[in-house]
Amino acid sequence: MEAKNKYPMIFVHGMFGWGMDEGLDKKVPYWGASTGNLMEFLQENDYECYALSVGPVSSAWDRACEMYARLMGTTVDYGKAHAEKFGHRRFGRTYDKPLFEGWSPEKKIHLIGHSFGGVTVRLFAYLMTYGSEAEKAVTREDELSGLFAGGKGDWLQSLTTICSPNNGTVAFEVAEKYKILPLLETVAYNWVNIVGRTGLQSKSAVDFHLEQYGINNTPGKEDRHDFFQAKRSLKNTKDNIKYDMSPEGSRLLNNSIEKLPPDLYCFSYYFNAVGKKGEDSDKLAATKTDFPFLYMTSNLIMFNNRKKMQKGELPYEDFANDGLVNIGSAMHPDNQPFKPFDAAKIEPGVWQVMPECEGDHGTAIGLFADAEKTHTFYLDMMALLCGTEPVPVAAE
Repeated sequence: MEAKNKYPMIFVHGMFGWGMDEGLDKKVPYWGASTGNLMEFLQENDYECYALSVGPVSSAWDRACEMYARLMGTTVDYGKAHAEKFGHRRFGRTYDKPLFEGWSPEKKIHLIGHSFGGVTVRLFAYLMTYGSEAEKAVTREDELSGLFAGGKGDWLQSLTTICSPNNGTVAFEVAEKYKILPLLETVAYNWVNIVGRTGLQSKSAVDFHLEQYGINNTPGKEDRHDFFQAKRSLKNTKDNIKYDMSPEGSRLLNNSIEKLPPDLYCFSYYFNAVGKKGEDSDKLAATKTDFPFLYMTSNLIMFNNRKKMQKGELPYEDFANDGLVNIGSAMHPDNQPFKPFDAAKIEPGVWQVMPECEGDHGTAIGLFADAEKTHTFYLDMMALLCGTEPVPVAAE
């Protein structure tokens, strides 16, 4: 019999998302959405899959630290230098056991991130491989998180981003221009702060993972801050998802993820909601989405940038979008090598941009999507990723 050699698949959600540790996921799965629980479907098809839960509005750095602790079964360490720079606690919650047994160079993982989850896994892979010089400089070796020490690139097999704002998103600029951001900020900060100190912050609902800012209690402790103090600390920081997705924040983040691990297989998927409004029309509109909200946002992005595109000041890749992310940003980070996907020549250390998918930002995770198409999309992805693994040795 031929031995199996499938490495675990680690899925990481995007902004305001959730994973398998949240009670909400049992009722409304993030991965699979209206098509059913994708993790259960993939497990039934013999794939070892896990949907991690990390901070829904936290920075890519904080989320990467939470990923490491969850995978290793240890206390979240946000880093001495990082915590001092942004004025929050260095340590977060403790996980009593690893997510699964045996994570090592002999049992690598595949990283898969949707939306901002893609940015998160990119930073995670970089830190696993190269570590953090800033953290090494101020932390004793025996107190340094294994994530910041680096040298673990051989614990990873592949990295896949889906609809990810690898270079930020033009939607952010549109939200700023039409003064949508202040309203969203006010609603988000109050919602996060209220939920973080009520019964909703539990296994039965959703967890914002913001104990480093005192928004909620660290599990097992009573250590949250005063409501207004916590709100101010979160609002006045750049250590959050809003800043990381801003033009300035995304540039800094890309500069910090300066190179790809040379042995890591990297794939990017992008969805395009834009098409011709009619067969005989040259006008482009969001014709490939079934989600009313994303139909509206996609058209708003195009409306805001139409004149720039007509003047040749904006490439099509920054005009077309999935409702939230322009497809040029979802294709690959601007500062790293890439090439169109070629099934006959899959190689590590370069972004392999997959063929365009039709649909919107939610279609990619099964939101108001066709179940069969969603399942086929992910089964094809699993087969592709498993194909990068070493050829298993036949059992005698």
